[in-house]
Amino acid sequence: MIVTAFKFIKYDKSKSIGVVLGIVISIFLIGQQIGILGFLTGLMGGIIQNSRQDIGKIWVIDNITQNANELGKLDSRLLQEIRSIDGVENTFAVVAASSLVKFSNGKTSPVLIIGSEAPLFVAGPNPTKINGGKLTDLAFDGAVSAEFFDQAIYDNTVEIGKRLEINGKEAYIRLQTKNARGFGGTFFYTTLSKARYFSNFPENKVSAIAVQIKKGYEVANVVKNINKSIYGIKAWDAEELRQTTVSFITVSSNIGTSIGSLVVFAIISGFFIIGLTLYSAALDRIKDYGTLKAIGATDNYVRNLILLQSFIFALIGFCIAILLLNGFKNGVANAGLVINYSPEEIVALFFITVFISVGGSFFAIKKINSVEPASVFRG
Repeated sequence: MIVTAFKFIKYDKSKSIGVVLGIVISIFLIGQQIGILGFLTGLMGGIIQNSRQDIGKIWVIDNITQNANELGKLDSRLLQEIRSIDGVENTFAVVAASSLVKFSNGKTSPVLIIGSEAPLFVAGPNPTKINGGKLTDLAFDGAVSAEFFDQAIYDNTVEIGKRLEINGKEAYIRLQTKNARGFGGTFFYTTLSKARYFSNFPENKVSAIAVQIKKGYEVANVVKNINKSIYGIKAWDAEELRQTTVSFITVSSNIGTSIGSLVVFAIISGFFIIGLTLYSAALDRIKDYGTLKAIGATDNYVRNLILLQSFIFALIGFCIAILLLNGFKNGVANAGLVINYSPEEIVALFFITVFISVGGSFFAIKKINSVEPASVFRG
């Protein structure tokens, strides 16, 4: 049957190429939108994702906020109070405050100053995101980090040692990060004291408290212990807070709806375009299918033959689309659009490909099933 399927595919090369192109275009567009959505959701939860979640597994914030990018102010005395709760090993203050940076050429840009205690820097940057310098360099006087991919926003380079001003106060870039970014803003990491100094943040306040748990304790249990012990705050599993932040922004900004509608449109359009192309190809070869029936081929055999052709189209189109998506991913990476596809997303794209191609083939199957074998002998 495989040999016969390839013969039918080769019979009308133009329509076969059209089916493959339709699959490639649909899957490329779907994969592109999924990749961009993944990139945006990574930015949405950036303040948590770029932190040291290996240390601060729990974040404590006020009991109103559901968006980690909009942290309120907590009393710093909560650090000691939370530290006394069962299951808590240590607590770390986090300050996140909006500021204005000014470069030597006069260019200004709003940034989010994120500070935490040296040498751990629980609030970030994560050591895996360091592109230049050392994490300990943030302990130097006036030291801050800057993001490599944000140079276009600043219209300025961010090389190590560059002088700048933050809210009119002298600072120096001592650390360069790569892909440690947030949604709708850029991050400057520094120590806790310098974050307060640069942003005029109150000494008796913190934006959040990162909590390190004792060995042998479950994160969920420690979260419950904190929440039932102290009124007016809310403890979160750090990953849960990241996911909640992503969900909150995705829904409130309609990003999920807009990208989701594009994906659905690509699936529907691909389904019908490919289906109609296969239907047209079946009409051109209707006598061939009729001949197969006339010499003894059953309806099941013919149906499976068409399904096999559509599956072959799906495999070919999927492989080409994945190659193009990898090319797109590599091409935009240098511009800061960092896209990564998880194995689950690749598998999902494959099943979408099969659905579009095999599902579209039912237009042709329905037509061929109605063909009478004797019709091929009529004039």
